[in-house]
Amino acid sequence: MASTATTQRESGARRTIKNLRWWILGWALLAGIVNYMDRSAVSIAAPALIDELGLTRTDIGLMGSVFSWVYAFSQLPAGWLVDKLGARRMYFLAIAFWSLATGLMALGTQLWHFLTFRAFLGAAEAPNGPASSKLTADWFPRSERGQATAIWDSGSKWGPAIAPPVLTAILVMFGWQAIFVFLGVLGLILAVAFYAFYRIPAEHRRVSDEELEHIRSEDGSDPVETGKKISWFGLFKHRQMWGMMAGFFCVIWIWNIFITFLPLYLQDAHGVSIAGTGWLAAIPYLGAAILGITGGWVMTRYTKRSGKDPLTAKRIVMSIAAIIAGVLVILIPFLPNLTLALIVMTVALGFVATMQAAAWAMPGDVVARRQIASVGAIQNFGGYFGGAFAPLLTGVIYDATGSYTPSFVIGGIIAALAAVAYTVLVRKPINASAVAA
Repeated sequence: MASTATTQRESGARRTIKNLRWWILGWALLAGIVNYMDRSAVSIAAPALIDELGLTRTDIGLMGSVFSWVYAFSQLPAGWLVDKLGARRMYFLAIAFWSLATGLMALGTQLWHFLTFRAFLGAAEAPNGPASSKLTADWFPRSERGQATAIWDSGSKWGPAIAPPVLTAILVMFGWQAIFVFLGVLGLILAVAFYAFYRIPAEHRRVSDEELEHIRSEDGSDPVETGKKISWFGLFKHRQMWGMMAGFFCVIWIWNIFITFLPLYLQDAHGVSIAGTGWLAAIPYLGAAILGITGGWVMTRYTKRSGKDPLTAKRIVMSIAAIIAGVLVILIPFLPNLTLALIVMTVALGFVATMQAAAWAMPGDVVARRQIASVGAIQNFGGYFGGAFAPLLTGVIYDATGSYTPSFVIGGIIAALAAVAYTVLVRKPINASAVAA
């Protein structure tokens, strides 16, 4: 199979692209941006849905929770499918189906319609993270994966940053239904373009022999890559897997609160208008995208300069980020004005973004490339299954008390606990544990 791919690459004159792997990474970044614009759409449309259809904030929170629950359970088969079918086919199918699910939201008139379509969206978006992790492992040597992961994971911040001004403008001019139609069409275009361009390195005609050698330069002596394969069910026997699930739950809990309620929080707590929310809600995510990429760069530099193995370096960076993020999130509702709240919120989400990038890069440090998507998906399952309760609880608390303060305090404490999960449970590769056993 490998020789056939090599022959295909070498037949005829080839025009290579310098540093193609970074251009390939752009597809994962674009997918993440569209993915999170779709997720953010409900929070942008929420005021109209409440006014026109009589929905409550608990209903809005329930949409976020239903999405997360279905998304969480869909992770389990999604990761396995990505490892079996590869990133190219799974990306295409996932983007096409999640775009259809988003477009169907425009037809909703009752709560159960929206819950059904959001459940469909959760199932369709499940392969995105595992496929991005697989793409990174296919195209980057281990030493570059922290930075590469931070870049594609920044799509989860660029998407929510772009969504408020763009989707709010569409909402004001054309109504809330137009938001979902626009996103559905955009996603379908991306799905077709990705399938036409993407190939694994050995089959891509535009990758140079030098870059291909660089991509595979660290495989031969890596004990994680050369270790024995662990069965899918066998992964659950290792404490590292449970530590990654618990740690990511702490990350996703606070992330889900912002994704579902940030525009409403700005309107309810600070009196921001719907039009004003479009720009102000973008600021924390824009800062988070920049700070998240910076955090990935810091991880890479720290790994090289400290002499620590990549897993240990990521664990240390993540633990520090978790504690700082938790403290800042707790402070948000107690700040005296909107400007200060936005500044602290932006920095807090920047540290959360760093945690997300480290978490998605971590599967490549604990198992071989052939199981990265499976481990990443199981981690994501743990994160979103537990984190699914955050939007619902936030909506219930606000409808009962008229305040977001308890939700921020609870979220900050949970975010900080990620440091405990990763420090105590994720200390060495799973393959190393298997060999010792």
